[in-house]
Amino acid sequence: MKSPLSLFVTACLAASALPAQALDILPGLWEFESKGVVAGGQPIPNMQEVMAQMQKLPPEQRKAMEDMLTQQGLQMGDKGVRACLSAEQVKSQALPFQDDRPGCNQEVTERSEQLWKFRFHCLDSQGEGETRFASAREFTTVVNIVTAGKSGVTHMESHARWVGDDCGGLEASQGSR
Repeated sequence: MKSPLSLFVTACLAASALPAQALDILPGLWEFESKGVVAGGQPIPNMQEVMAQMQKLPPEQRKAMEDMLTQQGLQMGDKGVRACLSAEQVKSQALPFQDDRPGCNQEVTERSEQLWKFRFHCLDSQGEGETRFASAREFTTVVNIVTAGKSGVTHMESHARWVGDDCGGLEASQGSR
């Protein structure tokens, strides 16, 4: 079984896959907070619990987790995981959240300025979800994922909010997830 942080990061990235492109969202630092994550019928700790667990890790393990996030262009935020989106990524709609593994594809099934519905299929998982845009600075996403060979569905609700123009030391990721 994956660690709660690993499941949380995976869920955040899945939730932000396609829908972040619907509105002209702002470039800069974004924070993705998840709640209501249930995997195989088991609730996954919320982000505050995961962050508290990370603080209890020995320093070298905590640094390894933080380094893993940094390598993916992510960092821990106040309430969730933060990612930097460059102006070029937003303008070209080349956001770094899509799963580019072989055998993965994604499709938007319904699109309006306030709502995107989408589905995705990979060799080891498939799912669907929807994103509702409150503004260019905020959106919420609900995703359901079924993983091959596993029982149950992973359900996640995510809230994304724009933190600001300045990404600090966090660089915009150039690749897809």
